[in-house]
Amino acid sequence: MTLLPRCEEVETKQGVAVTVTAAAQVMVMAEDHMTDDAAGGERDAFMKKALEQFVGKSRSQIEDTILQTLEGHLRAILGTLTVEEIYKDRESFARLVREVASPDIAKMGLEILSFTIKDVVDSVQYLESLGKGPTAAVQRDADIGKAEAIRDSGIAESTCQKQRMAARYDADTAIANSDRQYMMQQAAFDEEVNRARADADLAFTLQSAKCRQDIRKEQVEIEVVETHREIEVEQQEVIRKEKELVATVNRPAEAERFKVETLAEGNRTRAVLRAQGEAESIKAVGAAEAFAIQAKGEAEAAAMAARATAFQKYGDAATVSLVLEALPKIAAEISAPLAKTKEIVLVSGDESMTGEISKLVSQLPPAVQALTGVNLTEVCLHALPFPTCHSIWKGTS
Repeated sequence: MTLLPRCEEVETKQGVAVTVTAAAQVMVMAEDHMTDDAAGGERDAFMKKALEQFVGKSRSQIEDTILQTLEGHLRAILGTLTVEEIYKDRESFARLVREVASPDIAKMGLEILSFTIKDVVDSVQYLESLGKGPTAAVQRDADIGKAEAIRDSGIAESTCQKQRMAARYDADTAIANSDRQYMMQQAAFDEEVNRARADADLAFTLQSAKCRQDIRKEQVEIEVVETHREIEVEQQEVIRKEKELVATVNRPAEAERFKVETLAEGNRTRAVLRAQGEAESIKAVGAAEAFAIQAKGEAEAAAMAARATAFQKYGDAATVSLVLEALPKIAAEISAPLAKTKEIVLVSGDESMTGEISKLVSQLPPAVQALTGVNLTEVCLHALPFPTCHSIWKGTS
């Protein structure tokens, strides 16, 4: 028979109520299970006991009886153990129950073939709390182990990283040294190349300067020769022009002068000869007329003496004459704008215009005297005869 004894809410040694479920295999004790010493008269004793206990009962009644016995022993044993002992060592707990219950079951002619604990639970979560500590410890150990592993991994990684960086730095240093050596060698090569290039450029520049200097020297010599040639050409041109002028101007002028002199000499000779002839004729005629002229000259001498006296006073009259000659021009310049004047309105307080014109004419001699310093009235009255002065004054007016 397979039985499932179950004890609910049974208090343990610590007073914690637990529920235990077990599984048991029970059967009637057979003869082959007995030893040789027990054989004989007691061979049928277990069967008889079983028949005495369960005769007239059904299978369920028999299982219930056995189940009640097992559960009673199970309860009794649970009260003597702690939860930790029940939970942690189920095999010992099951063996203990089997050992305690086997004598009572044997009295019924039965035998416990196996007894195992299926489940142990509690309503107050004691087992769960009991497992939290180890779980937490395990988790703690796991976290510590994980942290230690991460630390060891980080240390190892840092070490590897350090080694990698050191190797990288070494490689970078080697590369930098190589680059530096390469750049130094390249700089040395470039310096040599630049020096050679500078020498070549300098040599080329010097040679070019020398060539330009030679070319310039030749050009200067050419310019000097050309200048000398131009000077010579200009000198020859001057000589040519001089000769041309002599041929075209001097020679004709000399010929013309000779011609003029010859003609003048001929005319002079002719005039002299004619004058001599006329002089002879006049001399003859003059001798006849001399007496008459002498008489006439004596008459005129007196007139000439009077005229000479008049000419001695001509100095003041000359100034007046110049002034009078300039007056028409001044009057023309003054009256030029008046030529475009259509009408002149003269405003005067007198009813007659004669007085105004007389006033204007009377202001002219003071104006001339202010401009030239000559008094026209005195000059006209003393230097010239009255009729002449009057006519000049009238024309000026």
